Amino acid sequence: MSVALRRNAPSLDEIIAQDRGSVLHPFANLHAYAHGEAESTVMESAKGSRIRDAAGREFIDGFAGLYCVNIGYGRTEIAEAISEQAHKLAFSHSYAGHTTEQLARLSHRLVKMAPGKMSKVFYGLSGSDANETNAKLVWYYNNLRGLPAKKKIISRERGYHGCSVLAGSMTGMSFYHDHMDLPRGGIPRTGAPHHYWGAEPGESEEQFSLRRANELDALIEREGPETVGAFIGEPVLGTGGIVPPPAGYWKAIQEVLRKHDVLLIADEVITGFGRTGAMFGSDMYGIEPDLITIAKGLTSAYVPLSASIVGARVYEVMEAGSVKVGAFSHGYTYSGHTLGVAAANAVLDIVERENIPGQAKSTGAHFQVGLHKAFRDNPIVGEVRGVGMMAAVEFVADPATKKRFDPALKVGARISQACRDRGLLARAMPQADALGFSPPLVMSVKEVDEMVAIAADAVRHVMKQL
Repeated sequence: MSVALRRNAPSLDEIIAQDRGSVLHPFANLHAYAHGEAESTVMESAKGSRIRDAAGREFIDGFAGLYCVNIGYGRTEIAEAISEQAHKLAFSHSYAGHTTEQLARLSHRLVKMAPGKMSKVFYGLSGSDANETNAKLVWYYNNLRGLPAKKKIISRERGYHGCSVLAGSMTGMSFYHDHMDLPRGGIPRTGAPHHYWGAEPGESEEQFSLRRANELDALIEREGPETVGAFIGEPVLGTGGIVPPPAGYWKAIQEVLRKHDVLLIADEVITGFGRTGAMFGSDMYGIEPDLITIAKGLTSAYVPLSASIVGARVYEVMEAGSVKVGAFSHGYTYSGHTLGVAAANAVLDIVERENIPGQAKSTGAHFQVGLHKAFRDNPIVGEVRGVGMMAAVEFVADPATKKRFDPALKVGARISQACRDRGLLARAMPQADALGFSPPLVMSVKEVDEMVAIAADAVRHVMKQL
């Protein structure tokens, strides 16, 4: 950049004013932001597990952006892969058999590395659109099988699957629906797999899991098995609270799905590519999906890319049906975008070469122990939970009775802000007073210890206020 251009660069105040006047921000209070009553943060640079804003503040990114910058910030080899592809061929569509070497290579490796018996990969740009695609594939599959009524998709309370119309409807949190005419019909809901809040007195994790499976079985029977096409679930609940499944949960659920010929969509947008300490959450929990949703860690968020990985069971019906119905009429301009797949291949090279899942497993074990040690005796902590490099601490007014705090106190949000004030970005989880962590998978043990210490200090600060 020339000296003249640097001299003419807008000031921080000018950038914020432009932003407040022109950007429609997700999940912002529109009036408060537009009128300067809510903070504006201008992010400027990042390296490893740390991110800096234009005001000079540095933060440990305890949430990897939004569960997504798995390999950390500033990996120049990803920038170089994107640049090289852009100079060579910036765009080529993937309609009607058009492909590139990078697209073919990425798809081949995803089919090989994915859990279950996978066959093909379809690309989008976000987890939301990938889940829209998976829903359409469920409908297409059953239409081709001559089962036009078998279309309902069962989702779970507190599940998160995106914000588009259908994916937003599959999301099981009401604030994503309010004033948006969601959820749409055809999406029955079953209970969340959270033992702490859902178990009956004295009920073990295994007993709770069996009850959840029996509830699912009863729901399918009520709806009519001939009308239920699929069940969608995250291996580990993400935005719904960062909740690992209770013991025996996925085994019991899958038995019910097989009984009723119901497809299983594994939403691996968060858990894919190492976050749990396994390459996929499905690998860790013995899940055998028919369709898999991936995004986030696929490119470590360096550029947008998502995918639906299609199981052999589904694809074989689609291929056979094409003899009669013709072309598969679904696609986006940017399906398999050249820059996205180049970035994904570069990221997966790092994931495999540096054994990122193995790093997440070992560092994650240290993280989980440290978090439990820091909070297990805290008088406002009800539960510390997590797996690998994802965890949450749930705050309650009385751990003995699980009495919740008055929502007006905004305990989770206050603790999150106290973390931010101390240089840590951790998330106040929605619909609960819980602090969530999902840091880059390459975070060092030293940084993990620093993150936990800051969080503990932030909690002590808010406790004094309470």
